[in-house]
Amino acid sequence: MPSLFQVVCVGVVTIDALALVDRYPAADERVVGDQIAIVGGGPAANAAVVLARQGISVAFVGRVGADPEGEQAVRLLEMEGVDVSAVLRDPGAPTQTSCVVVAKESKTRAISTLTVPPLPSLADMGSRAVELVTAAEWVHVDHLGFGPVAELFGTMSPPSRPRLAVDAGNPIAGLDISLLDLYVPTAASLAAQYGQLETAEGVEKAAGLALAEGARAVVATSGSDGSTAWWSAEFAKGTNPGPVHVPASGGIEIMSTLGAGDVFHGALLSAICRGLDWPEALRQANDTAALSCRALDGRSAVPTLDELFQLYVGQPERGVLTHNSNS
Repeated sequence: MPSLFQVVCVGVVTIDALALVDRYPAADERVVGDQIAIVGGGPAANAAVVLARQGISVAFVGRVGADPEGEQAVRLLEMEGVDVSAVLRDPGAPTQTSCVVVAKESKTRAISTLTVPPLPSLADMGSRAVELVTAAEWVHVDHLGFGPVAELFGTMSPPSRPRLAVDAGNPIAGLDISLLDLYVPTAASLAAQYGQLETAEGVEKAAGLALAEGARAVVATSGSDGSTAWWSAEFAKGTNPGPVHVPASGGIEIMSTLGAGDVFHGALLSAICRGLDWPEALRQANDTAALSCRALDGRSAVPTLDELFQLYVGQPERGVLTHNSNS
């Protein structure tokens, strides 16, 4: 079956109310905000925005309520060039919304999120959802998207199903490592998953155990310490087995890290779809995520490829951008 989209993102889309303040207010205290914004969010939805901005054809599959917030969430994705033809409007569940306060003094954030039910099966979300997922080159899922996609993949033979990338930034119920072509947890959660200490040696041993369970590639993110990749011969024939570590970007003024993890996942998959090798893919994912932190929300400062490449002009230490790879 020919691919309709290079990537289909399945999972969470939200509407977020954001406030930037000098410090968190005390009980019953009023603190004047520097910025207030109503924006779109959600791990899978944010990744879809990154992919679209970087020239990858992408669709989003998820659920919103039959409410104004849902229509706004869908419209914001559509404005970015993300296909939203398979988004379910569910009158039985509200659109997921969050209230986020970002404190400049502590460089932290506090989040209150409306809990929504798990996503239904892709079949229950409609024939268009099934069509998009089965025809994709890659499917990218977050903690709510994994279950419906894993259920569908159970009916497909491995050679005929799309490649699967998982954002493991949040705990995932029933995670089956053997289904994963690209597994991207934090270094801390990867180590904890396999009972290892959060040291370089512990994280590397945990990555090896994930590969042994069937993951084709593992990327551990470490925030300001950068990211590291390990992979199997099945994922990248003819390349060294890793690991490859790329430090995080420096010299970028950070306003908020909200959504930076989502952005990293989208940018990493963008680089893989464009055929970049592991060092360059990690570098571009690190830099894209860092640049997104210039804004209060996780989307508005996400760079296009042209904007990203400007970061490398006159900075040879970042390496030479290439579109050649064995991955």
